[in-house]
Amino acid sequence: MSTFVLVHGGGHGGWCYQRVARRLEAAGHTVYSPSLTGSGDRSHLMSPDVDLETHITEVANLLFFEDLSDVILVGHSIGGMVARGAADRADGRVGKLVYLDAPQGRTAAEALPMFDLRAGSKVVDGVELILLPSEDLLGFFGVTDPEDVAWALPRLTPHAWKCFDQELSLQNEQAVAAIPRYLIVASGSVDLGVHPEELLAAARAEDRLWVIEGGHDLMITAPRAVADSLAQIAAEGTAWAKDTGAA
Repeated sequence: MSTFVLVHGGGHGGWCYQRVARRLEAAGHTVYSPSLTGSGDRSHLMSPDVDLETHITEVANLLFFEDLSDVILVGHSIGGMVARGAADRADGRVGKLVYLDAPQGRTAAEALPMFDLRAGSKVVDGVELILLPSEDLLGFFGVTDPEDVAWALPRLTPHAWKCFDQELSLQNEQAVAAIPRYLIVASGSVDLGVHPEELLAAARAEDRLWVIEGGHDLMITAPRAVADSLAQIAAEGTAWAKDTGAA
């Protein structure tokens, strides 16, 4: 069985993976789904110091202090950048990187030029916050079922703009590039052009692309499909080794 670390995206917290985590754990996997500083159950710790590097350090520390290895590290949305940065700092502890509808780029803002992420931002206690909780925001994320909205809306928390604006800095880009990479993307995001076609084509050519019907928050609206995709990724190691002649 595998060890998963599920990293949430902007405006969310570890809570957003509950439905996925339950399915993976029922299948015998070990799952960690931390809330990053300033988010979810740690929203009370928001401060002007919170940025992308803060979150990268937290995930890298989780891998070290829990002494995890061969981890399947999953990042949703901006959490994909956090995961990539943590893999860079994790000294070989990450076995596979999974981008769950996550943009690719040096900054989240740069990777998502089609969206005005700063629209409606608000400065609170010296922190510029974006993704202020609302039903409209959940609709933008593809969450429209009344029961899902009732569960998710009170748990959304604003996100620090600095996390989206800070450039991702990698210390060993070649080592990160060598980690097997998998894409799970939302059909709605593909339609919006969020994911460059060349990136999708490369993942498709390696059989490492899953397209799930729905909007951005697949872990809420399609948890079974996400969990099934992650289980397939966990099982893919043996087939991948055979394909490369290593087994």
